[in-house]
Amino acid sequence: MKPQAGGAGSRPGVNGRFAATLVVLFVLFFPFASIAEEPVEPDREPFYGYRIVNAYPHDPEAFTQGLVYEDGLLFESTGLEGRSTIRRVAVRTGQVLQALDLPADCFGEGLTLWRDSLVQLTWKSGIAFVYTKDSFIRSKQFAYQTEGWGITQDGAALIMSDGGSELRFLAPETFAEIRRIEVRRRNGASVRLLNELEYIKGEIFANIWHSDLIVRISPKTGEVLGWIDLGGLRDSLPASPQRIDVLNGIAYDAAHDHIFVTGKLWPRLFEIELDSTVSSNVPRSPIQTQAHGSSPLMN
Repeated sequence: MKPQAGGAGSRPGVNGRFAATLVVLFVLFFPFASIAEEPVEPDREPFYGYRIVNAYPHDPEAFTQGLVYEDGLLFESTGLEGRSTIRRVAVRTGQVLQALDLPADCFGEGLTLWRDSLVQLTWKSGIAFVYTKDSFIRSKQFAYQTEGWGITQDGAALIMSDGGSELRFLAPETFAEIRRIEVRRRNGASVRLLNELEYIKGEIFANIWHSDLIVRISPKTGEVLGWIDLGGLRDSLPASPQRIDVLNGIAYDAAHDHIFVTGKLWPRLFEIELDSTVSSNVPRSPIQTQAHGSSPLMN
């Protein structure tokens, strides 16, 4: 509370000086009282919390590039030339129930389910393979003129990333481009290295390559709506004799509103639940907002 002002031309009396001194001391020794009332910076997006619901075995040899959940099973795309597959996996046991190898010169990438078909990207081959969901019979393929990284769908169009900051919306029957958006933060910086994608309740969730971050994106504008830092999952990974690579793979269980996440060569698959808690913790992983660079050696 401000001390009462004196009359015109008057100087503060003893009580006024004492009250002013208290205000100064309060600000010096209790600085956080004023910080609590400062508005949130307009160019910073919220970080949302999560909790681990379950952890399941995952093939530590799987270089996970795409992940889809349906009816208690996972469909997974794995990468590396000569080792790329599409597979059906039991969630609780991690057992591979069905698998098909890609051509040896293809590097498997993102995966999505479109009606009764699975659509799988390849990294540099410029080919998307389409399979019947039940038999893994290859029914058709599409060509594209960029790198293939992640893919999902919103019920009307396929949505594809190529490692840059743009997302392409494609016609499912022809792979023709309908439109594209650029993913940008509130301060205008573009977000690059967008990798595996999943469409969840009207938002696009994307892994950021070389990080343990998931960015939440508006499919209409490309605006960043928030972040999830999953770096803490590494603390729950068992010791492994081989290198554990980056977080990659997002699959949504709409019936339970849970998300399955894993990583390349991770021995665990995590089932997580998001909450509305906004975290103030500094993320472990850097946010990639640099200008587009040359393609990395292995995404």
